[in-house]
Amino acid sequence: MSDDSQPDNNSSSSVGWIPYVLAGISFIPCLGVPFGIVAIIWGIIKKAWVVVLLGSLGIAFTVVLYGALFYLGMYQRGGPYDQLRAKMAVSMLNSTVKEIEFYKVQHGSYPKSLADLDAQEKNGFVSSTDPTAIERKGPMDARFYYELDPSGKFYYVRSVGPDGIPFTADDILPSLSPTETLNTGLRLEKSGGSPDTNSDSPAHP
Repeated sequence: MSDDSQPDNNSSSSVGWIPYVLAGISFIPCLGVPFGIVAIIWGIIKKAWVVVLLGSLGIAFTVVLYGALFYLGMYQRGGPYDQLRAKMAVSMLNSTVKEIEFYKVQHGSYPKSLADLDAQEKNGFVSSTDPTAIERKGPMDARFYYELDPSGKFYYVRSVGPDGIPFTADDILPSLSPTETLNTGLRLEKSGGSPDTNSDSPAHP
């Protein structure tokens, strides 16, 4: 029996220090995964199960870490991630306004919905997706709120915030300079029941 187990002991003792280094590097988030895979394969070939274990733990560390970050960033309400999502929403709203205006230049009128913008995206990036919409379901519900006035001359676009209702206190609005909004059809608020009387943004000529 001692003769049968001897090759395993020799293999474990001759594995060297390199696979242990690789297994250690595998604990570096994301970047260490390939090193962990190499360490695992090396350990299996040499029957060095400690190396296999360390490599596996390193890969598991990356999975758990990024899984936790994904959960906090995409699903958890409250804390600093809400502020980051809000800042991202403002930036994306600014880009959406520019895309809406560019759409008008191309087609002679504003889009009836943000789905019209998504349809003409060439690179697959849908900029009208609301990063704060972590509890809403479906591709349509995850977009920014967009409303085109019946006149077709101006529009409203915003993130509706956690309550999911437009034109309430938790809405997130585009943040453009007066110069940038001067020749746009963007309106920020409905005042006095008539969108035409809004003074936050000038009427589109």
